[in-house]
Amino acid sequence: IGKILSRFPIEPRYARMLIAANKFSCLNEILVIVSALSIADPRERPMDKQQQADQSHSQFKDEKSDFIAYLNLWNFFQDQRQHLSQNKLRKLCKANFLSYVRMLEWRDIHSQLLNQCNEVKYKINTTVAGYDAIHQALLSGLLSHTGLKNDEGEYQGARNTTFSIFPGSSLRKKRPSWIMAAEMLETQRHYALTVAQIDPLWLEKQASHLIKKSYSEAHWEKRPAQIAAYEKSTLYGLIINPRKKINYGPIDPILSRELFIRGAFVDRE
Repeated sequence: IGKILSRFPIEPRYARMLIAANKFSCLNEILVIVSALSIADPRERPMDKQQQADQSHSQFKDEKSDFIAYLNLWNFFQDQRQHLSQNKLRKLCKANFLSYVRMLEWRDIHSQLLNQCNEVKYKINTTVAGYDAIHQALLSGLLSHTGLKNDEGEYQGARNTTFSIFPGSSLRKKRPSWIMAAEMLETQRHYALTVAQIDPLWLEKQASHLIKKSYSEAHWEKRPAQIAAYEKSTLYGLIINPRKKINYGPIDPILSRELFIRGAFVDRE
């Protein structure tokens, strides 16, 4: 993974997403999103026309993910580009509060990354990837930018941080239980920028090498005939699974044997 990461001329967390995208067969979509994250946002919001800009940009929004908005914007631009002259395309961008220069920059970076993917023999998917595949690939590079909603409606993040969803996000009102963010903004408060809803089970798969586990209440269970215990898993201090019942035998064989003898033989079970 490290050798392939070094071949991509972008931030390592974004390169990690491309490696995961190859595995999840969603490289076509992740290339678009990663190249968008590598530049300044092409959506413009002039101070005197904020409401009109927000209204225009709402056509690209997605209820569950701000990352999908980039895909929607890309598809819109690519579609218009095929049958409009350069001058008309400029006017279209201006009418939709988009930076024409940044849209071209986006295309340039996308082209460079596509060539790099071809060099490492990554396969571009031809069928449209689903939500889960796209966001699991993105999550591989954003493991420290995840959060769980607390009782106050804010989010508990990695390393004991607390943050809110940035007001411009389409998820601001919905506030799902688990989210990931492309970036964390620190002002007087902490904000998550470019946010998406995620399944915490994805974290257990993507961050298996980083998750810390602790065990409690080891006990003999008659019906499955094994020693059970409760597992607590955390990622950078963030509790992913507070109480998962597991087979404790392989984890602590010595204690499990003692509990087995006591429960199964001494208590005649």
